[in-house]
Amino acid sequence: MDTLENLRNKTQGAKDLKSVVSAMKAMAGSNIVQYEMAVNSLADYYHTIALGIVAYFEAEDIKDIKDPNEYKTKSEETICAIVFGSDQGLVAQFNDDMASFVVTSLQKMPGKKVLWVVGERVQLLLSDEGFQTSKLFPVPNDLTAVTPLVTEILKQSRESQQKKEISTFYIFHNQPKPTSGYISVMQRFLPLDSTWKNTLQEVHWPTKLHPQIAGNTQDTLVALINGYLFTSLFKACVESLASENASRLDAMQRAEKNIADLLDDLNKKYHQLRQSSIDEELFDVVSGFEALSKDS
Repeated sequence: MDTLENLRNKTQGAKDLKSVVSAMKAMAGSNIVQYEMAVNSLADYYHTIALGIVAYFEAEDIKDIKDPNEYKTKSEETICAIVFGSDQGLVAQFNDDMASFVVTSLQKMPGKKVLWVVGERVQLLLSDEGFQTSKLFPVPNDLTAVTPLVTEILKQSRESQQKKEISTFYIFHNQPKPTSGYISVMQRFLPLDSTWKNTLQEVHWPTKLHPQIAGNTQDTLVALINGYLFTSLFKACVESLASENASRLDAMQRAEKNIADLLDDLNKKYHQLRQSSIDEELFDVVSGFEALSKDS
């Protein structure tokens, strides 16, 4: 049974928890602004890079690109999934949704599966599903830490391709919705073959004038490809961070409401119990007074 002291302790604990939740809510709200700004800027830059590559294909009249895996059967290929999740908790279903999406997607693909995971939480969930992680990267704690992470993943992916250890790379991450929430998405990252070319050419050249390339065509292509690969990973990472903080903000808002309801309930119980205690004390005083009056 609750006592006044017990209710006071519960109320103080709820207040302390509310302070923590409010601090995390403010932090998530602050982080989400910078990540959403980066997402918007990257969308324009990514579109520009894609247009540049499309212009190169048209200017050089490139119809097809040789597939480096054309002599391999699907069962012989090794697929690498680069998965973006979170290191921290209190993000509702953010990591669960991503892990479920990765498992469902990979089960439909033939061949050996290799996982490179950004975020310890989602890595543990994937491990529970029987998918072992070969490389684990920490989640960047701000925008300045995204570039070193992307550079390292690019370096290791190129090395794996050169050694012919991995045939195809896919990027899995949570992408913010235009209104609220997020959606789990997958992007084919490497190799840069005909499938990639056809997907990229969904971006149409905006005018009827044929594009021309100024300067060395080889240098232009290398710069565009490097920009495309870097931006693809950078964009996925930042979109994942924006989704993570949006999910955390939503979770903290729900937690804040639940704590407010709990405090309201505890306060009501406290006042009821206190009033009941006062009534009992008054009853004892009145009873004592009446007993003394009868004796006299």
